[in-house]
Amino acid sequence: MKKIALPLVVLPLLAGTAWAGDPAVGEGDFKKCKACHAIVADDGTAIVKGGKTGPNLFGVIGRQIGAAPDFNYGDSLVAAGADGTVWDEANLAAYITDPKAWLAEVTGDAGAKTKMTYKHRSGAEDMAAYLASLNQ
Repeated sequence: MKKIALPLVVLPLLAGTAWAGDPAVGEGDFKKCKACHAIVADDGTAIVKGGKTGPNLFGVIGRQIGAAPDFNYGDSLVAAGADGTVWDEANLAAYITDPKAWLAEVTGDAGAKTKMTYKHRSGAEDMAAYLASLNQ
């Protein structure tokens, strides 16, 4: 069984853009996120009005993990970006799928904590593609 499972895991990775997210789907799906997050451009224009429990997600793709200005991140998220790693579509999609598990894997701390309790069980790649499209 393991010989069959491995190619099924590797094949999507080799397919590249065939598995890319759809920004239009992610935009529609953002309603699940706006209870905690807003998207406000650098000039102050509200793209999506939302909560302030989470950081502003404008420019998140390409931003250092755990380093948005004017937001107080938990220690685990700060540790995940301490080496300068930035959010890209792949790691953001993995994070929003299971934030605690992602942090535990990235930091090596099984007790990693996150303030984000929502798990984006499907369509995480669409959400990441939508947020990336706002940078253009």
